[in-house]
Amino acid sequence: MQTLEQLKNGELKGAVSLKLAEGLSHFPQAIFELADTLEMLDLSDNALSELPADFGRLKKLKILFCSENLFTALPEVLADCPILDIVGFKSNRIETVSAKALNPNIRWLILTNNRVTTLPAQIGNCTRMQKLMLAGNRLKELPAELQNCRNLSLLRISANQLSELPRWLLSMPKLSWLAFSGNLFNIKPQIATMNSIDHLELEWGHQLGEGASGIISKARWRSNDEDKEVAVKIFKGAVTSDGLPEDEMLCYIASGNHYGLVKLLGKISAHPEGKQGLVMELIPERFFNLGNPPSFASCTRDVFNEGMILSAQQVIKIASTITSLAAQLHSHGVMHGDLYAHNTLIDEEGNTLFGDFGASGFYDRSDIELADALERIEVSAYGHLLDDLLSLCKEADTDQTLLKLATLRDRCVAPLVSNRPRFQDLVAAQV
Repeated sequence: MQTLEQLKNGELKGAVSLKLAEGLSHFPQAIFELADTLEMLDLSDNALSELPADFGRLKKLKILFCSENLFTALPEVLADCPILDIVGFKSNRIETVSAKALNPNIRWLILTNNRVTTLPAQIGNCTRMQKLMLAGNRLKELPAELQNCRNLSLLRISANQLSELPRWLLSMPKLSWLAFSGNLFNIKPQIATMNSIDHLELEWGHQLGEGASGIISKARWRSNDEDKEVAVKIFKGAVTSDGLPEDEMLCYIASGNHYGLVKLLGKISAHPEGKQGLVMELIPERFFNLGNPPSFASCTRDVFNEGMILSAQQVIKIASTITSLAAQLHSHGVMHGDLYAHNTLIDEEGNTLFGDFGASGFYDRSDIELADALERIEVSAYGHLLDDLLSLCKEADTDQTLLKLATLRDRCVAPLVSNRPRFQDLVAAQV
């Protein structure tokens, strides 16, 4: 992170990227000194409420982040930046999104955790849009014009006030990752009672990781019946970019047991701060992340460590596990919403564990049209995962089983949603 003093002193001349977080209440005019070079500007974690009228002077700006500020409206001056590609205004106080504020060049828009009640029809002019993050707002409907955004691949509309899921959404040709829980149309099914584990039975160890929805720690579970090392996830309780932690927890519980899931041992009770949490089996240390989250450039597609190579055996085993698990989830009316390599752990033999239910939600299996379309949207995400797996394998063009998987991949991402197979079809088709 740079400083305002460095900027004013000319020490950042020629900078391509700039990040300032100093409690700023006004846009620093010195930023315009970088107008000839600046491509990424991050002004998150300040106290800004507006951008200057001449903001468009930043003609080379591609990425703008203004999260955790005090904006009440998405600035209309965003339209004056000709090549603006990614815009993030997460966790502000935005109520108004005007038509002019929607730069038609935008490919990735983040408005998570604001107060937006309506979106203008002109959002349909953003035909480059691939990723749209709207969770945690007050939307009562989506403009039908959004269906003109034919490149839209990832959509987050969880934790809003939508009374129905628009049917036109179900036929969008590239939509693959959809999160919709926490709306008025959502009905949570009855969840089987879980084993209750008293907080006092857990001896806490070191933190293993932290995500948007919670913190995972190592712990020892000591009770009359158990004395074992476990992993514990304590949910933060706040809305995330994907949705509500409560929905994540309930969907995970409802998913049932599967060899591709980390086994749930119980639900925490009597937490001293009243927080919710889950106790899970500890993942063996031999497992590692298959992929990394999308980059700014890849937008909706995962990226992988340089030099990563998978064997044909690994690819087949991973693909088979994910297919079987996804079929089980949808048989329980659970949409995962985030079927990605970065949510997948593997070992050297291709054994696979899939997780992160942060974007998951329940849907009504008795609504045949809805259920069929939602499953085939998730099948598209699986198709992209297959594409990633095959791209990492040197045998993809010669191994007969992998050639068969390539054919399945193409069927999974068919533009016409109804032409895609269901997960049970994929289970039957794979060896």
